[in-house]
Formats: sequence, structure tokens, C-alpha cells
Amino acid sequence: MVEDNQIEAKNSPFAIRPGEVKTFDGKDGYVSMNQIIHKINLGHINDLHFKILEIVNEFEFITSRQLCQILDWKGIEYKSQDKLNNKLEQLIKSKILTRYYFTSEEGKGIYRIYCLEKMGKYLLNSRGIECKWQPTDNTKPVAMIKKRLAGNQTLIAYLRKVKAFDEYTVKPALTAKTIGKMFKATGGSVKLTKSNKSIVFLFEVIRREEDWEKKLVEKMRLYQDFYNNFQPMDSGFNSMPQLIFVCEDDKHCAETFKTIVTNRVEIPEIKLYFTTDLKQNNETLANTLIEFKLDETSNKYKVEEVELKLLDIE
Repeated sequence: MVEDNQIEAKNSPFAIRPGEVKTFDGKDGYVSMNQIIHKINLGHINDLHFKILEIVNEFEFITSRQLCQILDWKGIEYKSQDKLNNKLEQLIKSKILTRYYFTSEEGKGIYRIYCLEKMGKYLLNSRGIECKWQPTDNTKPVAMIKKRLAGNQTLIAYLRKVKAFDEYTVKPALTAKTIGKMFKATGGSVKLTKSNKSIVFLFEVIRREEDWEKKLVEKMRLYQDFYNNFQPMDSGFNSMPQLIFVCEDDKHCAETFKTIVTNRVEIPEIKLYFTTDLKQNNETLANTLIEFKLDETSNKYKVEEVELKLLDIE
């Protein structure tokens, strides 16, 4: 598998493209549970298949590359990406998993997205593993799926490249107290710990979907409510988590910040940090965060790198 820092890409694979649609690439027809049980009894579906199922269940939507990286991190042997792809194909033929790809005006997407099917839920439940999947999950639009994939990439980058990495949460839930509404950070969260001190990074993934500025403002009002009324242990956080926006590219970071400022949905209690999809491919994440600071002389905002030694790999 090609290392992250060897990937040459000008645009993020998880950016929104014109006229993009999700295309089914799974299996049609009917597969009975008896057929699946027979395959399990013969050893054609084994513990590695179940490990794959657990990871897909946890992340909801995932690429085979991301799956490989998670298996590597967990120390689970799968021999090669080709062998893993064969396992995935077996799960798809048995309708335990299903698969999609994206098609746009630029052509067919270069990667496939894997998610659960009904039989997958039954198998996980049979092993006492909580699975909240329901058929409507697979009807989610392109933008929601790409937010999850970009969030996955960010979480995986932190668990692989940051020595202070402690744990991750795929779908952290927060509560806006005044509004009385629970919401989730679209990119997940990571807990970093060093010298017995911890900080949590919340990742909010922003995509250039239809009406994205309006959706961002609405989400920021929820974050404002959460941070304005924060007390230790709210939503399980000992202290205020650091909010980081994961954008499609550098220009999108500036567009996102401008939308926040012009709509007056800043959060005075914390600094707002920004990063991009492709920066997660860097060998180290130490210089992947930026912030926008007001220059008192020119009265204009300028970009500054946020240097955090906590993000070093060593």
C-alpha cells in the first residue's frame, strides 16, 4: 500500500464534485441466512470477516484503504490489500456488506465505499455486538458520506501519526443546552494525552454541498450554545474540546472562516482551527492546523500556522 506522503493529489478525493451521484456496486438478489451459516461452518467466513464487519459498523462508511489502515493499527493480519479485497468481495456476494462508488461530470470515482447490509447486522447482533444500522442509512446523500470518509481519514491520521494519541470516537455527541438539542461532530474526535494531561479535538467536516454556508451557520449556532454554556463533564468532556474544521482545500478554509465571521457565529471561548483533507497525508501533523488572526495594523485577517508539539510523531 502506498504511504500517505507518497500520494500525489491536487484535489481531495472526498471533495464534492459537480453533478456527483452515488452508484450502487453491490449484489442484487436474495441470500438466505442458512446459506451464510453454511459458509461460516465451512470456514469460508471466518474471524477476519467478522473483524471487518465490526470496523465497517463502527465507521458506517469506509474505503478499503481506510480499512487496511485500521486493521494495521489494531495489529490484525490480513496478508495484503488484494487478500482483503477478496474478503470484502465474499461479504458483498453474501449480501453481508454492500458497496457504492461516486460518479460525476469528471467521470467514475477511483475508490469504493463499503457499508453494512441487513445480514451484516444480524451476524453482529448474534455475537452480542451493538449495531444500530438500518436500511435507510445506506440512502444517505453524497455529501454526508464524504463527510464521514474525510472524518475517517482525519481520525486515522491522528491514531497513526501522533504519539500523544489516546483514543478516538467516530460520532461524538454534544448537547446544545439552551436549544435542548443533541448533535454530533461530523468528523469525530480524538483524545490526546501527554504527561497525564489530555485534550480532545473535535472535527467538524465541511463540504461544498448545496447551501453549505447556511448549513454551517446552523451548525455553528449549536456549537455556540454548547461552548457558551459549557461546564466540566458536559457531554463527557472534562474541559472544553478544541474545535477543528476539516475543509476541502485552503481556499475552502478561508470561505468557511468568512462565513462564520460574516454571520457572527464565532465562539469567543475558544480559538477556531482549520485544516484540509490533503494535509492529513503529511508525514507529521505538527504543522497541519491554521487559524485566522486579525492584523491590527491592516485590520484584515491573515493566516497563521498553529504549531503544536503535541502533534509530533516523536
